[in-house]
Amino acid sequence: MKVSLAVHGGLAAAIHLRRPPLVVDTAALSGNETRELAELVAAAKDSPPGAEERRQGAARDAMSYTITVEDGGTSAILHQSDTRMSPEFTSLLGWLQQHSPDAAN
Repeated sequence: MKVSLAVHGGLAAAIHLRRPPLVVDTAALSGNETRELAELVAAAKDSPPGAEERRQGAARDAMSYTITVEDGGTSAILHQSDTRMSPEFTSLLGWLQQHSPDAAN
């Protein structure tokens, strides 16, 4: 399984346009990490986005995130934003940011 994360928008939108997505490939992970990632992906796929924040001005610098999951010849695209993110998507997002080999760049 290969999972990629692309970040859009926010105050540093121009920087994000130049960066390639973060990519995590289970071929480079331990068995425990692979299972953890698979569980997080399954939970995020099954959870709807959270309720949208309606505070005035709350989303001016909001970021959106696209997570693409490629597994066994199929792919799924998950898309959520700072103003509308499920707890399950948040967990997957954080895991990807911590475990991507490109995360330090």
